Amino acid sequence: VYRGSVKDFQGFDANQDAEALYNAMKGFGSDKEAILDLITSRSNKQRVEICQAYKSLYGKDLIADLKYELTGKFERLIVSLMRPPAYGDAKEIKDAISGVGTDEKCLIEILASRTNQQIHDLVAAYKDAYERDLEADIVGDTSGHFKKMLIVLLQGAREEDDVVSEDLVEQDAKDLLEAGELKWGTDEAQFIYILGRRSRQHLRLVFDEYLKIAGKPIERSIRGELSGDFEKLMLAVVKCIRSTAEYFAERLYKAMKGLGTRDNTLIRLMVSRSEIDMLDIREVFRTKYEKSLYNMIKEDTSGEYKKALLKLCGGDDDAAGEFFPEAAQVAYRMWELSAVKVELRGTVQPAGDFNDDGDAQVLRKAMKGLGTDEGAIIEVVTKRSNAQRQQILKAYKAHYGRDLMADLKSELSGSLAKLILGLMLTPAQYDAKQLRKAVEGAGTDESVLIEIMATRNNQEIRAINEAYQEAYHKSLEDDLSSDTSGHFKRILVSLALGNRDEGPENLTQAHEDAKKLADVSSNDSSDSLETRFLSILCTRSYPHLCRVFQEFIKMTNHDVEHAIKKRMSGDVRDAFVAIVRSVKNKPAFFADKLYKSMKGAGTDERTLTRIMISRSEIDLFNIRGEFIDLFDKSLHHMIEKDTSGDYRKALLALCGGED
Repeated sequence: VYRGSVKDFQGFDANQDAEALYNAMKGFGSDKEAILDLITSRSNKQRVEICQAYKSLYGKDLIADLKYELTGKFERLIVSLMRPPAYGDAKEIKDAISGVGTDEKCLIEILASRTNQQIHDLVAAYKDAYERDLEADIVGDTSGHFKKMLIVLLQGAREEDDVVSEDLVEQDAKDLLEAGELKWGTDEAQFIYILGRRSRQHLRLVFDEYLKIAGKPIERSIRGELSGDFEKLMLAVVKCIRSTAEYFAERLYKAMKGLGTRDNTLIRLMVSRSEIDMLDIREVFRTKYEKSLYNMIKEDTSGEYKKALLKLCGGDDDAAGEFFPEAAQVAYRMWELSAVKVELRGTVQPAGDFNDDGDAQVLRKAMKGLGTDEGAIIEVVTKRSNAQRQQILKAYKAHYGRDLMADLKSELSGSLAKLILGLMLTPAQYDAKQLRKAVEGAGTDESVLIEIMATRNNQEIRAINEAYQEAYHKSLEDDLSSDTSGHFKRILVSLALGNRDEGPENLTQAHEDAKKLADVSSNDSSDSLETRFLSILCTRSYPHLCRVFQEFIKMTNHDVEHAIKKRMSGDVRDAFVAIVRSVKNKPAFFADKLYKSMKGAGTDERTLTRIMISRSEIDLFNIRGEFIDLFDKSLHHMIEKDTSGDYRKALLALCGGED
């Protein structure tokens, strides 16, 4: 099935188009609208024929005339569209290695994403256009393992056999693990050989097997074991093996996000993918970034340049409101990965040489007399497990007859006080306190209710209920019922029971559950959409829900999260989405919330503090990994940049390291 956005123009006449372009550029000024309308609605093969017809009719070079008549980004875009794909790639690579410095990102993007045939065509086009050997030029302009991998890719010799050997899959996954994580240093040659030569189908299975035996995705190991441009190249190869459309969707997003636009990248991507997989890229873009590629281009560019890019984009998926096969495949792959057991790790471990009485003395000394030694308090509190902190509380009381919490409260202030005092509570006490704050007073903080209730397991929920009753002499269920309403109240009350099934998946039941979620035709008010989602999302076990979501994708070609967003609104939608994301990948859910708490102007310190405290002994190490995977920056780096003083020092201690 053709997945490009630009197709052959019906009723095409090269001579007629050549004449139209000549007239658009004749005389004073040029008709840019006519030029962009014509060129963006013809396929590349037809444009090449127009160039030949133009030369035959007028004895002139069409590309030279376009360069003369047009300017700036619009000129670069239109001229790029006139080149055959292989010559376009050759020009991009020539520009990337010419002059001072090298555009490594361009080299990586092209060589990591092209098929064997496209690579062969590129090498031939480079030779034809510049009378130079592409391999020799790349060897002269790059170095080290980065150069070696580029040369391997440049051979266009990736295996193309779809028949996969299970034994070889297991061996390759094991070899990659032994070449990186299990080795002192890294055997880069093994990474180059396997990632540079094996077929795409084979490597996808290798990546799945690697996740099972290593307990982490191959991307995270590459980030830990490799560095610099070599690391970026290998990550690009892995991304393209998984999904070329997803890789280009990410490249397009990064070309436009933030201040300024990387126009060279934007032009190259829109031109090179317009007749290959632009529809797939659009679909993944819409799903991944919750806005259409069309709208992002519209907001980020202007003039004829914008009009031409939008023509190449081919449509607005926000207006269509649909979900498509490529995005469904990406979503399905993510559900499959989420079903693989990964060891969860906190960043705070019990201190090996723990002495509760000694720690109590250190804390008393830090708060005695004039001034407070915040550094000593941070060192003790952040380097002890919660169970050890409870012992310190008792030792402090026994030794000094004083309440440690009260002393800390009187000596510390602001964000640091909230963080340290939160760490001294048990996890259940802390969650109970956050829930109480969310429902008391004027207004309700629904986001806190959703975050806690949607992500805690049965045991944690039951402990929270006990802590809430003990601290506030009211049941959590009563407070949730009196402070919320409608379907949202029913969701929270259901979750507050802590009665989620804990058994394995049941394939037959999963299929039935998926059918129930997919049914939009029911007119029975007692069986509303929200009721059906509640009865499944709030009660089924996590392994079972993973299977339900996979069945849902197979059945509808939609991801369940997309369906929720399309069919529901407000707090009900947010609660169900939080449950789905928690089932899919809980560390990624918290990584996203941490990122949002720090991005942009100002910091949401309440959210930042709450997550750092509550996940520090559960899965904060995993959250760190997801954070860098999702946002290309470490949690440590973002905390360091976004906070200050002793609060920052304590948060970084909980973070547990720089990735």
